[in-house]
Amino acid sequence: MGSACGAVAPQRMWRAGRMSAELGVGFSLRAVNERLQQAVARRPQNLPAIQPRLVAVSKTKPADMVIEAYNHGQRTFGENYVQELLEKASNPNILSSCPEIKWHFIGHLQKQNVNKLMAVPNLFMLETVDSVKLADKVNSSWQKKSSPERLKVMVQINTSGEESKHGLRPSEMITVVEHIHAKCPSLEFVGLMTIGSFGHDLSQGPNPDFQVLLSLREELCKKLKVPAEQVELSMGMSGDFQHAIEVGSTNVRVGSIIFGERDYSKKPAPEKTTADLKGVTQEH
Repeated sequence: MGSACGAVAPQRMWRAGRMSAELGVGFSLRAVNERLQQAVARRPQNLPAIQPRLVAVSKTKPADMVIEAYNHGQRTFGENYVQELLEKASNPNILSSCPEIKWHFIGHLQKQNVNKLMAVPNLFMLETVDSVKLADKVNSSWQKKSSPERLKVMVQINTSGEESKHGLRPSEMITVVEHIHAKCPSLEFVGLMTIGSFGHDLSQGPNPDFQVLLSLREELCKKLKVPAEQVELSMGMSGDFQHAIEVGSTNVRVGSIIFGERDYSKKPAPEKTTADLKGVTQEH
């Protein structure tokens, strides 16, 4: 891939975040969508022709910024912490102004927070199932809601093998996906998700963590005898979402270049444990 889709340097990321704050969410959202479509145009023909979903990550940002993005056409939003998502999704202004909003949970989910997450209004997808036990707990909790729709879930893979990242080892993927299919009737498996290592130098070639997720999808599709179009890939954040789309991502999680820099001091998340703090520096 060319350098045009290279990882964004921290200084450029900072400038992009500042520009978002100064020019407004609508301007930033248009710019991100333009870059997204440019990446789609550069995608090789052998990849599934799926229009990538943009998940606008609104963590630490107020409800009025979510509403502003919604008013500019954005429908899918993501949050990393259960309590913040519950508060935001339950906000009366969001509920009344954003009837078609779809929330993705993209953070590490602890089992004791499952019931709280299942209570989130307009919860659309859980991207971070990383064990059979968690899948069972989510399935049971969603079942109790008697929702007419199954909850869409992705299985998170730790493609970089880093201790600081959550997710299954690649070798565990088939077991968990087959378990969801066979034993979790209230869940709909839709794809695989990874965070991957940060700051990959694309002049050295494609991000190897994204390549791992692509190969895992291929393996899974052969095993399940389904076409690649039926298994989504969630990979790519603010610094590398264009490259992620070019190599096959169907779901990108972008926050700081839409909403501006985050101020973590203003919005402490009660469920942050030592384990959760592992990923606190990642920038969506």
